[in-house]
Amino acid sequence: MNKKRFKGLVGVVVACAAVWLPLSATAAAASQQVELFHRLPESRAAALNDLVERFNAQSKDVRVVLSDADWRARTAPPHLLILEGDDEDEFVAGKPRFKPLHALMRESGVALQTVRPPAMMTRTPVDAQGRLLALPIGLSTPVLFVNRDALRRAGMNPETTQVNTWFELQETLGRLADAGHTCPYTVSEPGRVMVENLSAWHNEPVAAVRDKRTVPSFNGMFQVKHVAMMASWTRARYLHVFNEQGESEQRFASGDCAVIAAPSASWVDFRRSGTLDVGVSRLPYYEDFPGAPQNTVADGPALWAAAGKKPAEYKAIARFISFWLQPENQVAWQRETGYLPLNRAGLLASRSELLGDDLENVRVAVEQLTHKPATPQSSAQPAVERQKVRRILDEELAGVWADEKAAKEALDNAVTRAQGGN
Repeated sequence: MNKKRFKGLVGVVVACAAVWLPLSATAAAASQQVELFHRLPESRAAALNDLVERFNAQSKDVRVVLSDADWRARTAPPHLLILEGDDEDEFVAGKPRFKPLHALMRESGVALQTVRPPAMMTRTPVDAQGRLLALPIGLSTPVLFVNRDALRRAGMNPETTQVNTWFELQETLGRLADAGHTCPYTVSEPGRVMVENLSAWHNEPVAAVRDKRTVPSFNGMFQVKHVAMMASWTRARYLHVFNEQGESEQRFASGDCAVIAAPSASWVDFRRSGTLDVGVSRLPYYEDFPGAPQNTVADGPALWAAAGKKPAEYKAIARFISFWLQPENQVAWQRETGYLPLNRAGLLASRSELLGDDLENVRVAVEQLTHKPATPQSSAQPAVERQKVRRILDEELAGVWADEKAAKEALDNAVTRAQGGN
């Protein structure tokens, strides 16, 4: 789609980010270079490179350069770092290595008007006062993707086939299996989908307070029942969980699997494959569960500014962040990466008829995240979001998919290991 069609989409900040307020050119340091570290996957890296090229083309005194050199091995870290998972956990641990975003922008003369980030957003880039420590540039939430051609081949109409509830999805998967489909359903990041997000989607807690400390506690009746149901789907050959990271998405993109629960940002990769007619819908819910559906949670990489830089360098960083948050750039970013909006301009664009179905994943994800106001049970939980906890959970769930452990045993083991830190 022609990017010129996006011009003129403007707005103010939504809950998860900031308003763009332009800086004058005199505010930036002369001939200042800003180094940005990232290890985004190829498709997202291309979008970041486009953004940087546009910024450099219009900036006479600030230049952003991209790097993938390991920040741990350097005496002086790069100015900006896009981090997630283990990298982010290590970066924010111990003595602060970062300059809080809200302070950087204020000291640089940019009015970063923020409201408290929503409770369903990952809490890592947010301080205790609800101020942004980093810019959450890569938020996504799990949704359901469907290969519409696979439904047609199984004699179903994609426009009328319902997958809103788990029992409706089960009926659809049965028909796919009966038609000879060998992988009706798969899941990317099983722990994140089946435990973190399905619990929030049904307003069930995944953490508890023990000795004044919040710890993982995701082995309740709801989680056990859902994992047990998924285990029965595995035995029935409805569900296939693959061991290699990313394999489930590759299998869906190649047409091997008909339905997948995966991050909303995966929409871009599936459509770029050029071989799929992909539909996207909210995660299913249990209709006999009181209050469901509630809301899911959003997570993903964030943009951090390193500590210990000079004021002129921070002003240059503020220039780049302001540019990133301009309406036209926000629209291009979410369109090319599949990530969720950072400001109201992006949110309004996701609802614009000008975009057709380009941002259908964003519309579904935002609807899912904001279906109901987040509760303490359905809010993001830092004790569970850590990559180490997710890895433990997926390791234990692997025993369920291999029919070596019962659902309760696996979840009990995962909680014990997560609470004990091993």
